[in-house]
Amino acid sequence: MIGPVFFVLLETSIRKGVRSAISFDAGVLLSDLIYIALVYFFFSKVASITEAGENNDKAKLIAGILFLTYGIVSYFKKQKKVVLDEDGNVIQQNYWKLFFKGFILNFFNPMVIFYWFSILTIHGKESQLPFVLIILITYFSIDFLKILGAKKLRPLVTEKRLIALNHFIGIVFLGFGAFLIVRGILKMM
Repeated sequence: MIGPVFFVLLETSIRKGVRSAISFDAGVLLSDLIYIALVYFFFSKVASITEAGENNDKAKLIAGILFLTYGIVSYFKKQKKVVLDEDGNVIQQNYWKLFFKGFILNFFNPMVIFYWFSILTIHGKESQLPFVLIILITYFSIDFLKILGAKKLRPLVTEKRLIALNHFIGIVFLGFGAFLIVRGILKMM
Protein backbone atom coordinates (compact mmCIF):
# COMPACT_ATOMS: atom_id res chain seq x y z
CA MET A 1 0.00 0.00 0.00
CA ILE A 2 1.13 3.52 -0.67
CA GLY A 3 1.09 5.65 2.43
CA PRO A 4 3.53 7.46 4.69
CA VAL A 5 5.24 4.24 5.80
CA PHE A 6 5.81 3.18 2.17
CA PHE A 7 7.94 6.24 1.38
CA VAL A 8 9.95 6.05 4.59
CA LEU A 9 10.59 2.34 3.98
CA LEU A 10 11.99 3.06 0.53
CA GLU A 11 14.07 5.99 1.75
CA THR A 12 15.46 3.92 4.64
CA SER A 13 16.38 1.10 2.27
CA ILE A 14 18.13 3.42 -0.18
CA ARG A 15 19.88 5.53 2.42
CA LYS A 16 20.64 3.04 5.20
CA GLY A 17 20.49 -0.42 3.65
CA VAL A 18 18.47 -3.63 3.75
CA ARG A 19 18.99 -4.46 7.44
CA SER A 20 17.90 -1.01 8.50
CA ALA A 21 14.79 -1.17 6.34
CA ILE A 22 13.92 -4.62 7.71
CA SER A 23 14.32 -3.27 11.24
CA PHE A 24 12.00 -0.35 10.38
CA ASP A 25 9.48 -2.76 8.81
CA ALA A 26 9.60 -5.04 11.87
CA GLY A 27 8.42 -2.07 13.94
CA VAL A 28 5.56 -1.56 11.51
CA LEU A 29 4.69 -5.25 11.80
CA LEU A 30 4.67 -5.09 15.61
CA SER A 31 2.28 -2.14 15.59
CA ASP A 32 0.00 -4.07 13.20
CA LEU A 33 0.06 -7.06 15.57
CA ILE A 34 -0.87 -4.82 18.52
CA TYR A 35 -3.77 -3.32 16.58
CA ILE A 36 -4.95 -6.78 15.53
CA ALA A 37 -4.88 -7.93 19.16
CA LEU A 38 -6.73 -4.82 20.29
CA VAL A 39 -9.42 -5.27 17.66
CA TYR A 40 -9.74 -8.99 18.32
CA PHE A 41 -9.91 -8.86 22.13
CA PHE A 42 -11.72 -5.55 22.55
CA PHE A 43 -14.06 -5.73 19.58
CA SER A 44 -16.94 -3.80 21.18
CA LYS A 45 -14.67 -1.01 22.46
CA VAL A 46 -12.91 -0.73 19.10
CA ALA A 47 -16.29 -0.55 17.40
CA SER A 48 -17.19 2.51 19.45
CA ILE A 49 -13.82 4.14 18.62
CA THR A 50 -14.24 3.57 14.89
CA GLU A 51 -17.73 4.99 14.78
CA ALA A 52 -17.98 8.63 13.70
CA GLY A 53 -17.83 9.99 17.22
CA GLU A 54 -15.96 12.49 19.31
CA ASN A 55 -13.00 10.18 20.02
CA ASN A 56 -12.57 9.49 16.31
CA ASP A 57 -12.32 13.20 15.55
CA LYS A 58 -9.79 13.77 18.33
CA ALA A 59 -7.72 10.81 17.14
CA LYS A 60 -7.62 12.28 13.64
CA LEU A 61 -6.55 15.68 14.96
CA ILE A 62 -3.78 14.22 17.11
CA ALA A 63 -2.55 11.95 14.31
CA GLY A 64 -2.73 14.85 11.86
CA ILE A 65 -0.60 17.03 14.14
CA LEU A 66 1.93 14.21 14.54
CA PHE A 67 2.13 13.67 10.78
CA LEU A 68 2.46 17.41 10.15
CA THR A 69 5.29 17.59 12.67
CA TYR A 70 7.04 14.60 11.12
CA GLY A 71 6.57 16.12 7.66
CA ILE A 72 8.17 19.40 8.70
CA VAL A 73 11.07 17.58 10.38
CA SER A 74 11.56 15.33 7.32
CA TYR A 75 11.49 18.25 4.91
CA PHE A 76 14.07 20.34 6.75
CA LYS A 77 16.21 17.56 8.23
CA LYS A 78 19.88 17.73 7.34
CA GLN A 79 20.98 14.29 6.17
CA LYS A 80 24.08 12.75 7.69
CA LYS A 81 26.64 11.26 5.38
CA VAL A 82 26.19 7.49 5.32
CA VAL A 83 29.36 5.42 5.65
CA LEU A 84 29.40 2.20 3.58
CA ASP A 85 31.71 -0.80 3.76
CA GLU A 86 33.27 -2.41 0.67
CA ASP A 87 30.09 -4.48 0.05
CA GLY A 88 27.92 -1.36 0.05
CA ASN A 89 26.36 -2.06 3.48
CA VAL A 90 25.80 0.78 5.89
CA ILE A 91 28.11 0.70 8.89
CA GLN A 92 26.83 1.04 12.47
CA GLN A 93 23.10 1.61 12.28
CA ASN A 94 20.89 1.92 15.33
CA TYR A 95 18.39 -0.81 14.45
CA TRP A 96 16.32 -0.27 17.60
CA LYS A 97 15.84 3.38 16.72
CA LEU A 98 14.64 2.40 13.23
CA PHE A 99 12.39 -0.31 14.71
CA PHE A 100 10.85 2.28 17.05
CA LYS A 101 10.44 4.76 14.18
CA GLY A 102 8.52 2.16 12.12
CA PHE A 103 6.40 1.27 15.12
CA ILE A 104 5.49 4.88 15.92
CA LEU A 105 4.73 5.90 12.32
CA ASN A 106 2.37 2.99 11.82
CA PHE A 107 0.86 3.03 15.30
CA PHE A 108 -0.16 6.69 15.18
CA ASN A 109 -1.81 6.35 11.80
CA PRO A 110 -5.54 6.08 12.66
CA MET A 111 -6.27 4.54 9.29
CA VAL A 112 -4.41 1.39 10.39
CA ILE A 113 -6.86 0.55 13.17
CA PHE A 114 -9.78 1.25 10.83
CA TYR A 115 -8.19 -1.08 8.28
CA TRP A 116 -7.70 -3.94 10.74
CA PHE A 117 -11.14 -3.43 12.23
CA SER A 118 -12.74 -3.71 8.79
CA ILE A 119 -10.62 -6.78 7.91
CA LEU A 120 -11.46 -8.59 11.13
CA THR A 121 -15.17 -7.87 10.93
CA ILE A 122 -15.45 -9.38 7.45
CA HIS A 123 -14.55 -12.92 8.52
CA GLY A 124 -15.98 -15.18 11.20
CA LYS A 125 -13.93 -15.82 14.32
CA GLU A 126 -12.82 -19.28 13.22
CA SER A 127 -11.29 -18.06 9.94
CA GLN A 128 -9.69 -14.83 11.21
CA LEU A 129 -6.30 -16.14 12.35
CA PRO A 130 -5.27 -17.86 9.09
CA PHE A 131 -6.61 -14.92 7.07
CA VAL A 132 -4.71 -12.33 9.14
CA LEU A 133 -1.52 -14.40 9.06
CA ILE A 134 -1.72 -14.59 5.26
CA ILE A 135 -2.20 -10.81 5.07
CA LEU A 136 0.75 -10.12 7.39
CA ILE A 137 3.05 -12.55 5.60
CA THR A 138 2.04 -11.03 2.27
CA TYR A 139 2.66 -7.47 3.52
CA PHE A 140 6.05 -8.33 4.96
CA SER A 141 7.03 -10.26 1.80
CA ILE A 142 6.03 -7.39 -0.47
CA ASP A 143 7.83 -4.92 1.78
CA PHE A 144 10.94 -7.12 1.58
CA LEU A 145 10.72 -7.03 -2.22
CA LYS A 146 10.40 -3.22 -2.08
CA ILE A 147 13.46 -3.08 0.16
CA LEU A 148 15.50 -5.22 -2.23
CA GLY A 149 14.27 -3.19 -5.20
CA ALA A 150 15.24 0.05 -3.50
CA LYS A 151 18.70 -1.40 -2.79
CA LYS A 152 19.12 -2.03 -6.53
CA LEU A 153 18.35 1.65 -7.12
CA ARG A 154 21.10 2.83 -4.75
CA PRO A 155 23.79 3.18 -7.47
CA LEU A 156 21.45 5.46 -9.44
CA VAL A 157 20.65 7.66 -6.47
CA THR A 158 22.71 10.76 -5.87
CA GLU A 159 22.78 12.90 -2.74
CA LYS A 160 20.72 15.52 -4.58
CA ARG A 161 18.05 12.92 -5.39
CA LEU A 162 18.00 11.71 -1.79
CA ILE A 163 17.43 15.26 -0.58
CA ALA A 164 14.60 15.57 -3.11
CA LEU A 165 13.17 12.26 -1.84
CA ASN A 166 13.34 13.58 1.72
CA HIS A 167 11.48 16.71 0.65
CA PHE A 168 8.89 14.57 -1.13
CA ILE A 169 8.42 12.40 1.97
CA GLY A 170 8.03 15.56 4.06
CA ILE A 171 5.37 16.85 1.66
CA VAL A 172 3.53 13.50 1.74
CA PHE A 173 3.45 13.61 5.55
CA LEU A 174 2.36 17.27 5.52
CA GLY A 175 -0.45 16.43 3.10
CA PHE A 176 -1.53 13.36 5.06
CA GLY A 177 -1.46 15.32 8.33
CA ALA A 178 -3.42 18.24 6.86
CA PHE A 179 -5.98 15.78 5.46
CA LEU A 180 -6.50 14.17 8.88
CA ILE A 181 -6.75 17.53 10.64
CA VAL A 182 -9.28 18.88 8.15
CA ARG A 183 -11.37 15.68 8.37
CA GLY A 184 -11.26 15.81 12.17
CA ILE A 185 -12.29 19.47 12.27
CA LEU A 186 -15.08 19.02 9.71
CA LYS A 187 -16.48 16.06 11.67
CA MET A 188 -16.45 18.11 14.87
CA MET A 189 -18.51 20.89 13.31
